[in-house]
Amino acid sequence: MSRQTACACLALGACLVLPQARAQFTSTPSALPTSTPNRASLDDYRAHLHSLAMLVEACAKARDTKSCDPAAVGADDEVPVSPAPNAEQRLVRYGWLRVLLVKARDKDAPPPKPQPATETSQSWENVRPIPASTTQLLKDAQTRLSSDLKQVDAAAAPLPDHSAERAVMKQVLAGRDFRNLETTTPKNSTMEKVGNWFNRLIDSAMRASARAPWLGRALIWGFIIAVCVGLVWLLLQLERRWRVRLVPEDRGPAPGAASAIPWQLWLEDARRAAAAGQWREAIHFLYWAAISRLESKRLWPADRARTPREYLALVAPEDPRQPGLASLTGSFERVWYGGRAAAESDYQRAEQIANALISGAAASTPGTAGGAPQ
Repeated sequence: MSRQTACACLALGACLVLPQARAQFTSTPSALPTSTPNRASLDDYRAHLHSLAMLVEACAKARDTKSCDPAAVGADDEVPVSPAPNAEQRLVRYGWLRVLLVKARDKDAPPPKPQPATETSQSWENVRPIPASTTQLLKDAQTRLSSDLKQVDAAAAPLPDHSAERAVMKQVLAGRDFRNLETTTPKNSTMEKVGNWFNRLIDSAMRASARAPWLGRALIWGFIIAVCVGLVWLLLQLERRWRVRLVPEDRGPAPGAASAIPWQLWLEDARRAAAAGQWREAIHFLYWAAISRLESKRLWPADRARTPREYLALVAPEDPRQPGLASLTGSFERVWYGGRAAAESDYQRAEQIANALISGAAASTPGTAGGAPQ
């Protein structure tokens, strides 16, 4: 055979094979018609299922290309899960039905011939499931479409009216047995949610520790360390409070303590001394007025034996009143114990700080009385 004759035979064979391959490709499931899903209501979805049931019934009877056309299935549906407005959409695909219609164009293959029984074929390892016929698959498709129709009808059915039951329940709850029944507060609901979250967290940790034992030990030791740190922090806070422990309300001030004389009387003495031009005595009375006021607020136990520096040490450094009391204490010590002369400006600055301490505000210190540096 010459080279020209061989090329002509190959070209003729290709022309005969390509149309058959194209026809076979168009009948595969990957070439089935698809389109954008149709956003359908429940009524539209019900009508579509009816048409598909009729299509499957006609295909099962005729078993030809016209009756088993996969294009007649139409587009997939996006269906609301409930009749409520703005309900969530669910995508219903019909690819399985298109594939079945393409397969239904061909007649059922004859059942396989029974093989003679042997010892090897009797074992369970050699048992092969017999594939279902296309006729049976069409029947299953009709059953599935009928089941989908029942689900749609159940979803569209109106909810039953429970007004009678609700009235009976209200009557029961209004009885004497439920008279002290309390409604759930937002706080209780929040605490319940936190408790449920904590339980889920513990459950997840237990499952994780079952897979990784080291994780369980790490969680246990982490919990123990966290508890110990919390206890240490709590003890430090209690120690700081006990250092300036409050005096019980039923116990009066100790004899000779600053709070034994009301701070109002100390303040009146300071103003009288200032009116007489006795600035040193006026600053002395202002200091004890502030001490009496703070002591009456149970900032420290009443004790007249303390020095001004000991009173100042009883106030925590982070207390907003500490800077003002420190400034007033310095002014009082310089004027009263240091023997330094005091002027009217020194008294006015001390009075400003004392008034702030008496009112409970954070005392500002624009300057230090007695001529101290800023």
